[in-house]
Amino acid sequence: MTSNSFKIAILDGDGIGPEIMKQAVRVFDVLKKHRDLDFELISAKFGASAYFETGKAFPDETKEICDSVDAILKGPVGLSHEESQKIPVNEQPERGAILPLRARYNTYANFRPIYLSKNMAHFSPLKPEIIRDGIDILLIRELVGGLYFGAKDRGVNAQGLRYVKESLEYDETQISQILHVAFQQAEKRKKVLHNIHKSNVLISSVLWNEVLDEVRNDYPGVEVKHLLVDAAATALCLNPGQFDVMVMENMFGDILSDQGGGILGSLGLMPSACIGPDKAYYEPSHGSAPDIAGKNIANPYSMIGSVAMLLDMSLKLQAEADAVWRSMRSVFEAGYSTADLSPKDSGVEILSTEDFGDKVMTKLDEILSTP
Repeated sequence: MTSNSFKIAILDGDGIGPEIMKQAVRVFDVLKKHRDLDFELISAKFGASAYFETGKAFPDETKEICDSVDAILKGPVGLSHEESQKIPVNEQPERGAILPLRARYNTYANFRPIYLSKNMAHFSPLKPEIIRDGIDILLIRELVGGLYFGAKDRGVNAQGLRYVKESLEYDETQISQILHVAFQQAEKRKKVLHNIHKSNVLISSVLWNEVLDEVRNDYPGVEVKHLLVDAAATALCLNPGQFDVMVMENMFGDILSDQGGGILGSLGLMPSACIGPDKAYYEPSHGSAPDIAGKNIANPYSMIGSVAMLLDMSLKLQAEADAVWRSMRSVFEAGYSTADLSPKDSGVEILSTEDFGDKVMTKLDEILSTP
């Protein structure tokens, strides 16, 4: 591969995954038209659909493809509760695909931008006086440690009672590496870092804060603000503008990033990046929405935004990434939306998934054509 040639694994996923991925990958064709760039897109099976075809949610062939590429673009996975019951517990997409993908590439740093421009503020359920000039938060979540990856056990105890035991585990290296990422992002932005923890109850947070006090010495220009996770949940609703970069452990990040989608009005407005030392994957923060799959109403913003993050963070094509962001936001700011994000009486023109993609690509083509 030459320096302007890239291999990307495309994991469509389940539910609305294939239809929003179809719009997202159009970005690569527009970029090739205007830039000396070449993208080899390699499709691979992943998630519930992969299980029903191969017996594995993360098949060996997909692992080999992912090992060989420069970056991975992943659609949402999962099925309805009823359909999920047809899959063995250990092969259900979250356990059988997502967690193994994270572990395979040690994608310890999860970036979730929580962003609404002032002209997109109508999407938020928060009052205009709370939104003010918009929302611009970067949530950094540790992604391969904590309760989700700790030892798990269930059974029947000596008293004949069913029990479950799950361990929350971190070591200082895991904590240090995600804190360095967060401090570096804070340095690039407003030089304020909110550290979200629960040290009044959890001993894991006590260690987290001890390591933070050591790491912060490398970043004297960054102000650290400590906030308990429950207080942070309240503050996100009452005054989101106080936050710029937030850092937290795995489960806290899972919960608060979904709340971030809530204050935006939808997880459909929140792409994400999962970064490891050697490889990264990019995905929407939302689920596969099987109830609207195939209806051509899902907004592809988070999927296309994940392409923008891939271009920037893995391929170092920042100008091209910025053009993708501008193209998407321009569609919303011009008064368009999709049915999953806005009701018919919202005062905006409702587009289909494909029509939204068409407008984004038209604007991207226009931006990239401008010298």
